[in-house]
Amino acid sequence: MAEMKKITRAGMEKLEKDLEYRVAVLRNEIAKEIEFARSYGDLSENAEYTEAKNKQSENETAIARLEDEISQSVVVDDDEVDTGKVSVGTHVRLMTADGREKVYDIVGTREAAPLSGKISDESPVGKALLNHGAGDRVEVELPSGKTAVYEILEIDRI
Repeated sequence: MAEMKKITRAGMEKLEKDLEYRVAVLRNEIAKEIEFARSYGDLSENAEYTEAKNKQSENETAIARLEDEISQSVVVDDDEVDTGKVSVGTHVRLMTADGREKVYDIVGTREAAPLSGKISDESPVGKALLNHGAGDRVEVELPSGKTAVYEILEIDRI
């Protein structure tokens, strides 16, 4: 059995909304495209039909992936997030060794958007911060091979 991955309520809602759209809307739109393309005749030389079938395959793959992701995820309820330590669902304010402040939301892998300040609990920085509290100094081995040092200033709920 696959390991359950933590996800925020907002992240789960996004997955469910994407799945619902793909099943209820996109699947029907693609079926209509396939029917329309069939009306052109010879399917062996019908580019529209081939393209529509490819879209159908891609959508069905995405649906299966989303269903799998949802079934293997456990929602971290806001009320259960312990702000005494870094975990999925926390907003963390850090100080770098050179005095710069950084702010991250620790989220599940599927929700990660580093350019928006949302880092995964499985990323190097996210993983290193897990289970540490305010005042802790944390060393992180970065993919570049360098080591970064952060001091955790504050932990809140997202």
